[in-house]
Amino acid sequence: MKKIVTGTLLASTLAVLAAGCTASPSNPVDEAQAPQKTESPANELFIYTTYPAYFAKEEVFDKQIGQFLKKKFPDITIKHVHWDKGREYKDLIAAGTIPDIVLDNTRMNVQRYIIDNDLQYDIRELIKKFNFDVTKLNPSLVAQMQNLSPEGKLYGLPYNNNDFLLFYNKDIFDKFGVDYPKDGMTYDEIYELAKKLTRVDGEVTYKGFSQNPGHYMNYNQLSLSPLSLTEDKASLNTPEWKKLVDNMRRFYDIPANQFDTVETFATRGNIAMAVATVDHLVSFHEQNKNLNFDVVSVPSFSDVPNTRYQPNVYSMYITKQSTKKDMAFQAIAAILSEEHQVELAKEGVIVPMESKAVQEAFGQNLPQMRGKNTKAVFNGKTAMPPAARANGLLWYDVPMQNVFAPLIFKESKDSVTALRMIEEQTTKAIDTAKAAKAELTKAASK
Repeated sequence: MKKIVTGTLLASTLAVLAAGCTASPSNPVDEAQAPQKTESPANELFIYTTYPAYFAKEEVFDKQIGQFLKKKFPDITIKHVHWDKGREYKDLIAAGTIPDIVLDNTRMNVQRYIIDNDLQYDIRELIKKFNFDVTKLNPSLVAQMQNLSPEGKLYGLPYNNNDFLLFYNKDIFDKFGVDYPKDGMTYDEIYELAKKLTRVDGEVTYKGFSQNPGHYMNYNQLSLSPLSLTEDKASLNTPEWKKLVDNMRRFYDIPANQFDTVETFATRGNIAMAVATVDHLVSFHEQNKNLNFDVVSVPSFSDVPNTRYQPNVYSMYITKQSTKKDMAFQAIAAILSEEHQVELAKEGVIVPMESKAVQEAFGQNLPQMRGKNTKAVFNGKTAMPPAARANGLLWYDVPMQNVFAPLIFKESKDSVTALRMIEEQTTKAIDTAKAAKAELTKAASK
């Protein structure tokens, strides 16, 4: 039997996969660079990961995926490559070493790296062929993939969702005699707590509430899209977006509760409540092992109660160029089996399956999570992502964080003006990008 070898690179791949590191994936290849598949052994499955970022450590990939696939498919060899300088999409495509499976950030990267490079493949026939039950997965996470095309094509399935929680410092609540927050609270209720807990005591300024405005906007619970669904432009000048902005800015209008960063929650010890991703259950503990904190579910709007944020999901995709689509799908299906979902949940991975067994297993292997209210991770439902945009529209990463910083925080713009300014800037940037793309296409056709 063939042994699974994670992290092995073929000689043809070594030519382009040089060591190094850059801040983020580069732009897609020119349209003139058509992917040419380099043949690989029939029993080899090539998995390429960009996200989760921690898969840069081979031992983490091996623990979460490699070892399991080794036991499940002993006749298959796994080749794993993680994104890095010299290992970007353009490098793999230029070398003709197209992966069979790609793991990447769905919201941020699929359109510009998988679809724009013509790597996407609709797996609906494979789902039918292998009788895979998609309904066992979180419907919002699956919807985010379906909404990558207006026809509802399904290019991949979710791997994990780096969701958000409300962290709170028990010592601050105790100091000022305020009851701890609970799962399922609304923004209005959390706002009242924030007002009670924001105060100056001696030389210490206590902040009642902190949340990254960019995350709040990008993964908003109202399922709003910053881009028009039918035209190549931004769409922010609406009553719904104003409602969203007004809801958050009132927290930072509380005297002495100016936004700084949620990352100081553990180190400074002066923030009573902070919304952060679930992985901070571990990082906050590691930063300050004496920190007396716990978590509850994120606050929600009173008219959309018990609603978590939109998916912040990393997903698994099969490439169009893969000659091993059946093998690739069976590997993905195995990863999404309850057997493996439970094992991933034990490691603190928020998996797409939310069965009772998964919920009970969450964080069991992590001592940092013991004693914490980890059931808050599964409280309520995940907000649905925006509907699919029309075919042919340009994807653009709208800088939603700029609505608050600098426009609201530094320049004191009202909500409508701040939204309008970002809308105008984004639409102009889209027009510029479209013109540049047209020039490249024109040049390539000569």
